[in-house]
Amino acid sequence: MTTSDQGNATRSRILAAARDLFAERGYAAVSLADIAAAIGLTKTAVAYHFHPKDRLAAELVAPAADDLLALLGARFSGHREFLRALTAFAVRHRTVIRLLTEDVGGADSVPPGSPGEAIREVGRELFTRLAGPDPSPGTRVRAWAALGAVRTGVVKTMDMPAEVIEETLCAAAVAVFESR
Repeated sequence: MTTSDQGNATRSRILAAARDLFAERGYAAVSLADIAAAIGLTKTAVAYHFHPKDRLAAELVAPAADDLLALLGARFSGHREFLRALTAFAVRHRTVIRLLTEDVGGADSVPPGSPGEAIREVGRELFTRLAGPDPSPGTRVRAWAALGAVRTGVVKTMDMPAEVIEETLCAAAVAVFESR
């Protein structure tokens, strides 16, 4: 194995450990030393690849961001198809969703230009995709409730296998949105 291959393997191990620890404890509660201990490295070795810790989070978020852009750019035949695609995305990237919604974007008031503001804007775009540009009051409530069900459903079931969550969560989100 070349030095480059070893470095890539180490980066992959660090990312996997960080993803697991962030899912278990949340971003703020995990240090570089915690990540290092989980995979038998020193904190210095982890910091060599990812310092500051924000670089680690950014690398974990990048694939989800690409998938989210694809989701927002896709055309759907209706709300069921959209909610199925959104739920599949959310389950696939639930660690990142927890990181973004609970640890980065959880505050109601966030400064302009911050990651929290960007997260809030993505939420508004998902809402518009589901509810339409000028929804009735009832549709507004149902759309926010369905989106909240997906977000909360994936974040609060981190300990469950993805295949167990996806179908049930999608059915629940559709039921909420279609309720009267």
